[in-house]
Amino acid sequence: MSKCEQCIVRQFNSFKELSKEELIKMSNCKTVRTIKKGEILFSENEHINGIFCIKDGVCKVSKMSINGRNQIISLVSKGSLLGERSLISNEASNLKAVALEDMEVCFIPKDEIIADLQKNPNFSMSVLKTMADNLKQADNLIVDLAQKTVKQRLAEVLIYLNKNYNFSDDNFIDVQLSREDFADIIGAATESTIRLISEFKKKGYIAIKGKRISVLDENELEKVAKGF
Repeated sequence: MSKCEQCIVRQFNSFKELSKEELIKMSNCKTVRTIKKGEILFSENEHINGIFCIKDGVCKVSKMSINGRNQIISLVSKGSLLGERSLISNEASNLKAVALEDMEVCFIPKDEIIADLQKNPNFSMSVLKTMADNLKQADNLIVDLAQKTVKQRLAEVLIYLNKNYNFSDDNFIDVQLSREDFADIIGAATESTIRLISEFKKKGYIAIKGKRISVLDENELEKVAKGF
């Protein structure tokens, strides 16, 4: 089992603010889990009682609406933390996390995290900043869903994936999303999303190989995203 104080992943999240002694304590109480593609890390209304640190892989975080529609809030990948809001509010999670590919995650129990939050102000501030950033993203998502067209939102998602996820050897984006996943991100019907993806392909903005997508013309997607 890898030791927290030697883990490179912590440099990408709030754990970078912990001392070596705090990291050693964390390492002694954490559990490492392998999550297979399609498996659930946690569900809505589940008491997580700790924090997940993503060591490898990507998951989708979603919220079920009152009318039964699934809305993907974000994609969470290597180096990110999950569950800090529920832990601090001491409430059940209002989100669901599902692995998009095989993942390796570390789970740190609530008692250890709370102790570090109480003793280490730099760690506390870093966690609060991350939560504030997440709320900002949620605010932006609300505005986008209300004011932007489905075509604009799809273009933005493709640009985001192109900029934030590593490419495989053939220049296709590594993270694989189903057409339903794309629909759940942009808040559209699956059929409409499939038609738009096909339209982008015909116009030469993207290439498609099964579920995999490669962005060929990011400039044109930028224009679409801006409503031109």
